[in-house]
Amino acid sequence: MPNIKSAVKRVKTNDKRHALNISQKSALRTAVKNADAALAGTEVETAKAAFQAASQKLDKAVTKGLIHKNAAARKKSRLAKKLNALSSQA
Repeated sequence: MPNIKSAVKRVKTNDKRHALNISQKSALRTAVKNADAALAGTEVETAKAAFQAASQKLDKAVTKGLIHKNAAARKKSRLAKKLNALSSQA
């Protein structure tokens, strides 16, 4: 544990940010997983809604600095590809 007051504050701040980042990253993973599951099904409307939710979470994560923009683009692209395949089947 640090002795200097500013260092103590920094540790507290880092812990708060770390907890928030973990929470947001977990919500992001859940949204992507839900979208993937919806895209594996046959319901086009639910898949579209899940894709949109996951897409928003990915974009928000990029602005917050949680993930790299190329990683978000890659995930969105893969989900969109599955959505297009599902839409063309229906």
